[in-house]
Amino acid sequence: MKILYGMQKPDEGTIAVAGNQVSFSSPADAIARGIGMVHQHFMLADNLTVLENVVLGSEKLHGIGGGARKKIREISDRYGLGVRPDALVEDLGVADRQRVEILKVLFRGATTLILDEPTAVLVPQEVDALFANLRELKSEGLSVIFISHKLGEVLSVADEITVIRRGTTVGTAVPSETTPRQLAEMMVGSELPTPETAESTVTDKAVLQVEGLTVYASGGASVGWEEEPAGEGLTEFAGGGDAKRVLDDVTFTIHAGEVMGIAGVEGNGQTELIDALIGTKHAHSGAIHFLGEDITPWPTRKRRESGVGYIPEDRHRQGLLLEAPLWENRILGHVTEAPNAKGFWLNPKGAQADTRRIVEEYDVRTPGIDVTAASLSGGNQQKLIVGREMSHNPKFLIAAHPTRGVDVGAQAQIWDRIREARREGLAVLLISADLDELIGLSDTLRVIYNGRLVADADPATITPEELGSAMTGAASGHLEHGEAPQTAETTEEAAGPEDEAR
Repeated sequence: MKILYGMQKPDEGTIAVAGNQVSFSSPADAIARGIGMVHQHFMLADNLTVLENVVLGSEKLHGIGGGARKKIREISDRYGLGVRPDALVEDLGVADRQRVEILKVLFRGATTLILDEPTAVLVPQEVDALFANLRELKSEGLSVIFISHKLGEVLSVADEITVIRRGTTVGTAVPSETTPRQLAEMMVGSELPTPETAESTVTDKAVLQVEGLTVYASGGASVGWEEEPAGEGLTEFAGGGDAKRVLDDVTFTIHAGEVMGIAGVEGNGQTELIDALIGTKHAHSGAIHFLGEDITPWPTRKRRESGVGYIPEDRHRQGLLLEAPLWENRILGHVTEAPNAKGFWLNPKGAQADTRRIVEEYDVRTPGIDVTAASLSGGNQQKLIVGREMSHNPKFLIAAHPTRGVDVGAQAQIWDRIREARREGLAVLLISADLDELIGLSDTLRVIYNGRLVADADPATITPEELGSAMTGAASGHLEHGEAPQTAETTEEAAGPEDEAR
């Protein structure tokens, strides 16, 4: 995709657009030929409006005022995108951001769209809406290249399928004549792996107990605890006031051998929950107990050294130093621990030897441990992170979107590692936008909406559609398969006008 979009030069081969052979030196060349790309990691500036994001770099096309606004509305209406030019991007949900990215490339005159893992962060209802948009684009004569490892989605939306394995085209298929199993065999050489977990390993030993955890929106600053002068403990943070509660009175317990899944549309408090548990943001009120000890005031390093593992939700922003070699990335988050350290000193040789072990054990496909993390594919970057965290035998693992943007082969390996550690007593908090993964791996399931845990479900009986409905605020309480969901009775739990507008 990088080559097709002009981000990388090919060593061999040719590209032809409308029958004419082309050579791209930059994305500008690809855009000039009508090729647009929506990246897996969105390329939007949160502090700008939709209009400002769309015109950025293309100011000469339709100006930056009325002309651009008119063009955006015209494209939005024509393709059913429902984009508002003056909305601030940071206020948009994931599905809306994706539509802004699509509009951005259409604004530049793209006739071929490259979509990289476009459904990775969407709930089933949002996927259906996206596919309706894509069919509308197709009916208007546009071409779409849709990269995905979700085979059911590929079969439902594609007219033609090309399967690539280890950088080589291994076959093509027509959806009407192909099954998911046949596609999976082409992709990984075996049947499609599933996240299903057969046996229960849940014990009665509480590993993590969270009570009344509340976090206020802090405008980017960390919300902190204040010590009382008399040393009587922790008092209310002086900035609560009218600030929005992004995490509201959250209480749960995770036991040894248990995977607790959290389902929710992104932006409903999952990030703040992760931050509070790992210690990068302190809670306004509430308590976190880890193996019976109150770790609420502990710094992140102490939590890590005590056995808290962390697979971050965004591997580029929070999990890796992209321009650093693999062995340096192996040290991240575990600077004071063996084999990365000897006493006060870093131990590069120990870290390098252990990185070679992780590369071999977790099948990280790389020419060596001295290449940069940026040179690896997303799936191999993720396997390196999982290997790093599992190498320290955590007692509690925060797994945020552990297989996002990962091919089916790597996905199966990551699932196996989580299941294996769970059998040995690991407690896992699993946050994922992949509802099949959540349902398949979890022992218990909770739904988060507007910073509150509003519903719970039995993974053995719930369907992705029922779970997706609860995630949009349409249900609360205990979800039973086949029954009408119990509707939220309070205005706090019900969808607000802003959500309806979205």
